[in-house]
Amino acid sequence: MTAITMPEAPRSTAEALAWFDGLEPVRTEELRGDWAGSGVPTGHPLDGVLERFHWHGKRFLSDEQVEPLRFRTASGAVVAIRPWVAPPQPLDRWPWTWITGPAAAGLFRLLLPLLASSGSHARLRMIEHRGCSTAAMLYDDLPIVDLFRRVDADTLLGLMDQKGVEQPFFFLLRREGAQQMRGSSSPEGGRSSRSLP
Repeated sequence: MTAITMPEAPRSTAEALAWFDGLEPVRTEELRGDWAGSGVPTGHPLDGVLERFHWHGKRFLSDEQVEPLRFRTASGAVVAIRPWVAPPQPLDRWPWTWITGPAAAGLFRLLLPLLASSGSHARLRMIEHRGCSTAAMLYDDLPIVDLFRRVDADTLLGLMDQKGVEQPFFFLLRREGAQQMRGSSSPEGGRSSRSLP
């Protein structure tokens, strides 16, 4: 997998959008499989929250069968949950500050086995966004769309677009088992595959 240079300190939303816009689009069928996720810090209130809750990533079985949120339990197992609460606005006020804190994260991890869901809770579609048609994940129960661009053959940059929220949240998805499946590879032609400037 091509090395990706990520900033240690939060970068601005404008810089992340410029990176996103410069990347190749991706088609829904290219997303099949399991992906490990990590946040891209841009100063968004959600920066670090998913990691605190031991977010693992996403699973795309087909355009109609998607596990949008997968977490790692205390025992090391990976389970999918049904997303049923969208982040409220604003995110920097109580009780949201407590809900996203370490105590709540620890309680959430203990309850994960009880929250596990085996069903599909999202779907994939091609959507026109910022002048480019690319794969997007639409939650069944939330006013949120995740849009994807290709960083390299096994890495995606995701942009979470929530209705009523101006600032997008950015994250990376890395294909699990990619090195064993195909080794290092790079995208062909079109827009560049590059790191943040």
